[in-house]
Amino acid sequence: MKYPTLITNDKWLEPFAETILRRMENARRKEAELTAGHHLSDFANGHLFFGLHRLTDGWIIREWAPAASMIYLIGTFNDWKEADEYEFKPVGRGVWELTLNDDQLHHGDLYALTMIWPGGSGKRIPAWATRTVQDPETHMFNAQVWSPEESYSWKVKNFVRAPEPPLIYEAHVGMAGEELRVHTFREFTNTMLPKIHANGYNTLQLMAIPEHPYYGSFGYHVSGFFAASSRFGTPEDLKELIDTAHQMGITVIMDLVHSHAVRNEIEGLGRYDGTRYQFFHEGSRGLHPAWDSYCFNYDKNEVLHFLLSNIKYWLTEYQFDGFRFDGVTSMLYHDHGLGKAFTNYSDYFDLNCDEEAVTYFVLANKLIKEINPFALSIAEDMSGMPGLAVPVGDGGLGFDMRLSMGVPDYWIKLIKEKSDDEWHMGDLFHQLTSKRLEERVVTYAESHDQALVGDKTIIFRLIDKEMYFSMRKDQPNLTVDRGIALHKMIRLITLSCAGGGYLNFMGNEFGHPEWIDFPREGNGWSYQHARRIWSISVDPELKYHWLYDFDYDMIRLVRENHILSNPSVDKVWEKNDDKVVAYHRGLFLFVFNFHPSQSFTDYGIPLGEGKYKVVLTTDNGRYGGYDRVDEELTYYTLPAEGPGSQHFLRLYLPARTGIVLKKV
Repeated sequence: MKYPTLITNDKWLEPFAETILRRMENARRKEAELTAGHHLSDFANGHLFFGLHRLTDGWIIREWAPAASMIYLIGTFNDWKEADEYEFKPVGRGVWELTLNDDQLHHGDLYALTMIWPGGSGKRIPAWATRTVQDPETHMFNAQVWSPEESYSWKVKNFVRAPEPPLIYEAHVGMAGEELRVHTFREFTNTMLPKIHANGYNTLQLMAIPEHPYYGSFGYHVSGFFAASSRFGTPEDLKELIDTAHQMGITVIMDLVHSHAVRNEIEGLGRYDGTRYQFFHEGSRGLHPAWDSYCFNYDKNEVLHFLLSNIKYWLTEYQFDGFRFDGVTSMLYHDHGLGKAFTNYSDYFDLNCDEEAVTYFVLANKLIKEINPFALSIAEDMSGMPGLAVPVGDGGLGFDMRLSMGVPDYWIKLIKEKSDDEWHMGDLFHQLTSKRLEERVVTYAESHDQALVGDKTIIFRLIDKEMYFSMRKDQPNLTVDRGIALHKMIRLITLSCAGGGYLNFMGNEFGHPEWIDFPREGNGWSYQHARRIWSISVDPELKYHWLYDFDYDMIRLVRENHILSNPSVDKVWEKNDDKVVAYHRGLFLFVFNFHPSQSFTDYGIPLGEGKYKVVLTTDNGRYGGYDRVDEELTYYTLPAEGPGSQHFLRLYLPARTGIVLKKV
């Protein structure tokens, strides 16, 4: 039997070959069933058929509601009352349709559906609506007719993602400004994009784009899958943001939440046509036990049509360059991976795996590449399923990368549970570089997850309450000194060991104080912690700008020298007693002394013959260091004894310092 590359590259997968081959066949069979010999991109056009569309001399709206017995269009145009001329007609297979004259609807009108089913009825926002708005007083949502006289004219019509490892800036539009309010797409375009571009990040990951009724959900309880959240502005505003980013050469991906949906029934998909099982599984399988949300039925063709069309919609209508798929672990396993350690290969191939979700991922990733071969697809998975970030043709699920979610967990555990002198250099290097050989990962020290209320960012774990009293430069504090030194070192070693890409959440690069907490009843509906205070990052009187300046130079060094393009991270030295670790990545040598107090003179790193120049050090005074490393010297390797003996690079290694040298 001929095995796919996934198995031939890993003999330990041979016992599970039958399962892997079955999954491949399931996906092939489902694709054939859906497409009838055509392309997936031809199938994923539901957004062009369903929802509200402008005709030459009127309007047409279609919805899929198989359990409905009657549907009416209601809105500002008919005083929100059911009327015969606004009654939908069934056209078969659960599809309902209504055609209107040109004067019956106008741009800006608000509308909704009255859905009637046996034994009940209710107001519903159309599932395929591309614009929804929230009433500022009642907080109720309605769909809005959106058909401006002039459509957005793209300046960059066919953006192609640069063939370089992604340096991702994870951002939330609403909290991207300093004021105590929700900030907008336009403000992000004018203020944030220049920062991101100047700081060297080549990829922007936008959170909370699809409509979500509760702002504090961070966008992870989606109600309107085809509607860009109107709390940030108009569809044209979002398009301008993406277009401007493309002009700067920045790739833009979005958080895609197909792992679950909010339970809301008016503005969401909950009991849309009166049934629980229209979009979701019935019973306990359809209810997520940890997220209080509904779980999609990935075996249902109409649901696949909805979700795959949603992917194509964001890629084509808004020209996003890919997705970070949220909650992949939750989708892959019937128990959602809750409390599971995943320590054995059988954990990935037993009956706990939801093979319907596996099929969905294969189809989704094939579709993405059909539409845009350069698009980026990233999986948020903590299980480490083999084949997740392997091409579909090789037996994988087709993601380009997965998030290395164990790394931030490792940093938290290390900082929280062990003193500096207990940090083990071998374990640290292993944790940062460990991954499956065939896959690429996005490595990060912390994302938005670690910044949320109830958790702590790295800087807050390191400095804690001293951030309130000792972040001015005229306020010396040893705890702050330690925190700033380690913050730089943690980021540098995480980035330089990254297995394909790197991610940072906005503001964390300069050690943004405190936590993220969106307006809610428990905090008096305050925006105090739902913003980013950018002014402190450039205040010359404060210490934050040291971290900001360091991140700027670190990112640019890595990007301009294509350091992550070299996949090999080769350890050349590790001595745990000294808390020293060194490794090569291409021409660059990274040397770290994590010792809390011991500096070393003429410390020998065993290397081949060569000479090196310092290109970056965390100890530079511009970053709050002590300028103990001579960055002007050329450092030569020297033999230990006579000719032919082992060469050593002799360096001065100050305590708590990372140094990057380039072989010249």
